[in-house]
Amino acid sequence: MADIRDMFMAHTMLRREFSLLPQLVRGVAAGDTRRAAVVGEHAELLCNILHRHHEGEDLELWPRLHERAGAAAEAIVATMEAQHHAIEEAHAEVVGLLPGWRSTAQGGTELADALERLRVALIEHMAMEETEILPLAEKYVTAAEWKKLGEHGMASTPKKDVPLAVGMVMYEGDREVVNEVLADAPLPIRLLMPIIGRRRYAAHARRVHGTATPPRIGAGTR
Repeated sequence: MADIRDMFMAHTMLRREFSLLPQLVRGVAAGDTRRAAVVGEHAELLCNILHRHHEGEDLELWPRLHERAGAAAEAIVATMEAQHHAIEEAHAEVVGLLPGWRSTAQGGTELADALERLRVALIEHMAMEETEILPLAEKYVTAAEWKKLGEHGMASTPKKDVPLAVGMVMYEGDREVVNEVLADAPLPIRLLMPIIGRRRYAAHARRVHGTATPPRIGAGTR
């Protein structure tokens, strides 16, 4: 059945990066378009990752739990779907504000407030998903079906962004779980992706956070 450890690892990355984002935006001086472009690109990457992550759950996870878990899933899956709608609304607000801020470095307070609303909704959702949904997934979703969640995200991620996305997850991730996620990949990818991903995230973090080792959030790992 499903090995859900990779979801905890992905959630840890999302908690960390979305928790740091509002202050990153607030730290950009009005008119500093060079810095706004760097932070804005990072925010856009995270928003895209989040959208694909939830899209995969909508397509691959909720229908299976509705079908198989019966009364145990009925209320909580409905809650998850409602939370996804609320997160998508907050996400759409952020995505709508990002282009103007990136190009002008004006309106940072409004964008940071929108990011904070997105962060709060996302963290509440992930905490409930971890306690209520993932135990059901372990019981009712097969390993092959679970892998389709990750495959959906990877299939819709631009190839140039894949090593960075892997590195972002690996930063606080369990190497054993990373190896399991990559187990079906060709040997060169299994060997090289962890190395390349780690280097790509370190370089990205230095540019965005000012350090290759931004604060670890630690929660949500398993």
